[in-house]
Amino acid sequence: MVVRIAVAAMFVIHGVARVWYEAVGPFGPFLESRGLPFGLAWAWAVTIIEIVGGTLLALGRYTAPLACYFIIQTALGIWWVHWKAGWFVVGLGRNGMEYSVLIIACLVAVLLGKK
Repeated sequence: MVVRIAVAAMFVIHGVARVWYEAVGPFGPFLESRGLPFGLAWAWAVTIIEIVGGTLLALGRYTAPLACYFIIQTALGIWWVHWKAGWFVVGLGRNGMEYSVLIIACLVAVLLGKK
């Protein structure tokens, strides 16, 4: 339960920050640059799923499908953004994939711990 709530909070905070700092708009063209049509619509969908889905995950609702969705979303983030920066997020590198790999491990733990 602790891991589920903590990882869910990370997604909620990520989505809220994207709205708060008006980063949904720039996220749309980024998604289009990766081949997704209607990038702004995707950006809003991802953001809303992070906020609403993260809240539901924290509450223990729709745990398996949300964990699977967030694993895919995080894996895409690794592929599209973090892989080229290497492993480390800070210290020996910048913007790497270590945090994302940990998030995926937490989501797998949530799936394995689901009753």
